[in-house]
Amino acid sequence: MTSSDHPSSHQCRVPDSGDHTPGLFREPGKLNALEMFKLVLRSSWRRSPQFFSKAQHLRSYASVSSLEPERIRNIAIIAHVDHGKTTLVDQLLRQSGTVKQLSANEQILQTPNSASAVADAGIENGFVTRVMDSNDLERERGITILSKCTSINYQGNLINIVDTPGHADFGGEVERIMSMVDGVALVVDATEGPMTQTRFVLSKALSRGLRPLVVVNKVDRPTSRVAQVESDLFDLFATLGATDEQAEYPLLYASAKQGWAADDVAPASPEPSMEPLFNLILSHVPAPTHLKPTGPFSMLTIQIENDPYLGVLYLGRVQSGQLSVGDTLWALDAEGNKVGEGKVKRILGRKGLEREEKDNAGCWGDQWQTTPIDPPTISMYIYPNDSPLAGKEGNKLTSQLIRERILREAQTNVALKVLPGPTAESVEVRGRGVLHLGVLLETLRREGYELSVGSPKAVMIPNPDTPEKSGKASMLEPIEECTIIVKEEYAGTVVQKLTMRKATMISYDAGSHGEGDGWVKIVMEVPSRGLIGYLAGEFKNDVHGQGTLNHIFKGYEPYKGEVDTGRRGSLISMIDGTSSAYAMAPLQARGTLFINPGTQVYPGMVIGEAGKAQDLYLNPCLKKQFTNIRAAGADEKIVLGSPRIMTLEESLSYMGDDEMVEITPKHIRLRKVILDPTKRMRGGKGRT
Repeated sequence: MTSSDHPSSHQCRVPDSGDHTPGLFREPGKLNALEMFKLVLRSSWRRSPQFFSKAQHLRSYASVSSLEPERIRNIAIIAHVDHGKTTLVDQLLRQSGTVKQLSANEQILQTPNSASAVADAGIENGFVTRVMDSNDLERERGITILSKCTSINYQGNLINIVDTPGHADFGGEVERIMSMVDGVALVVDATEGPMTQTRFVLSKALSRGLRPLVVVNKVDRPTSRVAQVESDLFDLFATLGATDEQAEYPLLYASAKQGWAADDVAPASPEPSMEPLFNLILSHVPAPTHLKPTGPFSMLTIQIENDPYLGVLYLGRVQSGQLSVGDTLWALDAEGNKVGEGKVKRILGRKGLEREEKDNAGCWGDQWQTTPIDPPTISMYIYPNDSPLAGKEGNKLTSQLIRERILREAQTNVALKVLPGPTAESVEVRGRGVLHLGVLLETLRREGYELSVGSPKAVMIPNPDTPEKSGKASMLEPIEECTIIVKEEYAGTVVQKLTMRKATMISYDAGSHGEGDGWVKIVMEVPSRGLIGYLAGEFKNDVHGQGTLNHIFKGYEPYKGEVDTGRRGSLISMIDGTSSAYAMAPLQARGTLFINPGTQVYPGMVIGEAGKAQDLYLNPCLKKQFTNIRAAGADEKIVLGSPRIMTLEESLSYMGDDEMVEITPKHIRLRKVILDPTKRMRGGKGRT
């Protein structure tokens, strides 16, 4: 599918909403074609299950010249987390001239020339690093969360590149863009080799019939094991059922950090660059020449966004026909039923990293295939904050505001599912994992929302093979395939902890993953609910920081039984006030504290983890009584250890079934569902 648009004598800048989306690219006096558009509609529908948009009029712009379809490539960069996708895209943008080198003054001020670049990103050799990671959370965590697109003009060719996340929790971002590209570049770490997310993204690409090209990245590292990684890659293609054409993939070796790609591990060129990768993209990825400029306008909607200036924006792949501002569009659901209509207000494109407005857009072809989205595996209930400290920090407090914001997020986050909660003021949110939902909650927290969140649960479905059973025994639960790389002396502890959580070992391989002697690679299948608590810091403690655990959704299997998490009791505040060092010093013998002196607490708030299985009620606010009597000796020095301060994701994973996480713009607190100790001791049921 290709597109064409008229040259516009009037070009205006559209207020940027902070995201990177694919769009049109046009040189002065010359038209370009691109397969992805963002439309702004003045519509009569707001939230609908539309997947297709179809125009009512047929147009032909035979007199308008356009960029030849043979000069267009649409490609996605896919890989496991930390295998170098974003760094690779950075180098492609630099060496194509899309991102300019900063002047000395701009480097001092860290103010890039491009308005859409990240002003506070790192600077390397005069270039802004990770320019595609525009989201605040992405820059802080060092990971890619959202799929983002850009356009590169290389030697008269237009290359549209999609940078995708590598973490399994954001796999929905990879799935939704597979319908928008004609090829993928699979990036694999030369040391780690194919990992869990490598298998996932490759399987999605192969199922779409795409022919991947492979880039073995980080070959400059001393721990690289290129030969073994190549063998593992070929086995992975065979395991996933690749066709003969797909299995004959071209392969390049690269060091994205150093900015080169080559046909050999040691490049022969005196000045290595990314030119071999550019040339391989042009030669291997098919151009959209199989499409024809006939039929009414139609577009497969991939994503819906809400812009505060423009309204509802529809991002998708144009399938056929031509479109102009002012056209009336119909929205159709997956069955072809009309669910709404509206008029096109604006057509937005992207030139490099910047957004620009277009008058017309078009495309050829009638392919209507979509990539199925895997189901969510984790669920949690969200309530408005009702703690004694509610309303002191945030400005969005009601259940209606929370529900409306989450529904808007579900329009853009295809892997997120929103359902009614057990009460009128609650809402159920389902996602791919605790990190996926944690990013949503962190976004709401920064926007001024106050809310309470119940403990995460695995999403179970009925088992059709056991209709005679009842309860959990009649359900199927999600299973994750975990890949653990850890020092051998800590492997026994990890296997023991996961076995307690109903895990099954698939393989145990020592010394074959490139980290050197003393390391092992373990593959286990674990119920999703068994991983929820273990990833909340417990795994890091077990491996002493020398290990990684990656997981990917495998499928649904019969319920495995109750999981023993080994969770101890809680230290609970029994009084309202401000904690003091004087009171907390003797409480350290009771367990691990979660708060510092000077923290505002209230009855029912969890302030630590007990050393035993029972909950303990404590007074962390006791003050030292002063008298007029002088003591002969000096006061005993108070010594407090460092408290365990948990992040939002760690708090979500840590809390028990009878607990909740209170989230405000400034604080994250752990509390009991029922704050009153008398009602709680009587066994009253609370929200979960």
